[in-house]
Amino acid sequence: MIKNLLINLIQLVIGFSGGLAVGAGFVAFITVLGIIPRLIQLSKTETLIRVYSASVILGLIMGTYFSFAAVSYNQPLIALASWGLLHGIFNGMLAAALTEVLNVFPILSRRIGMDNYLLILLMAIVFGKIAGSLFQWTYFVR
Repeated sequence: MIKNLLINLIQLVIGFSGGLAVGAGFVAFITVLGIIPRLIQLSKTETLIRVYSASVILGLIMGTYFSFAAVSYNQPLIALASWGLLHGIFNGMLAAALTEVLNVFPILSRRIGMDNYLLILLMAIVFGKIAGSLFQWTYFVR
């Protein structure tokens, strides 16, 4: 009885400290690189800062809940497609904001000698990502 209680307490401390470490890393990633402020600046939606903050907080809370809860919903295909589209838009905008902040593509295009072909390089990356995602979902996900 006491042994199980001690093991559960140790697991609780390890899980909580791991969550704090991941959360601190996420906050550092978002704030130090300025991903969300740059996204707000690029989209010219400075008046919606509270909406962005609430969305990030609500998304983190819901993501944590759905990670630990055994919840499943039978949704129609259109709802799943809409949900997937929203996930894709979020991940794409987050990746675009990250590359914008770090100037990844201009540096990459200069290094490989494709200064004049930056748009073609970006389109190749975008279409490759789309094709890879569609292949994964049509072939591996059942």
